[in-house]
Amino acid sequence: MKNVTLVIGASTNPNRYSNIAIKRLRGKGLSTSAIGLRKGKVLDVDIDDEKVPYTTIDTVTLYLNPKRQEEYYNYIISLKPRRVIFNPGTENMEFIKLLKENNIESEISCTLVLLSTNQY
Repeated sequence: MKNVTLVIGASTNPNRYSNIAIKRLRGKGLSTSAIGLRKGKVLDVDIDDEKVPYTTIDTVTLYLNPKRQEEYYNYIISLKPRRVIFNPGTENMEFIKLLKENNIESEISCTLVLLSTNQY
């Protein structure tokens, strides 16, 4: 069963939104995986620095600017997630179009707001 959220652009810096998102996802009891520039750990979530071939990803939440997303297009599509969330500053119409062509939902939203309003 697909039920894992993958945070791409994860950081061990507690001031980064990706870090806060991991903490809130785990606080809600949601299974979470993470990829960032450097290996690390946030709570019980290991941050990988490579594109791991996960098989249970439901949602990808992005914390990368559009230019940095380009190297992840094929990888994210290969994970076959149900949806990709574009957090503020990550909006990318080119990638949204590619996702739609691959029957993957996209949502321009804020993971933190979705979690705090129980709309996640």
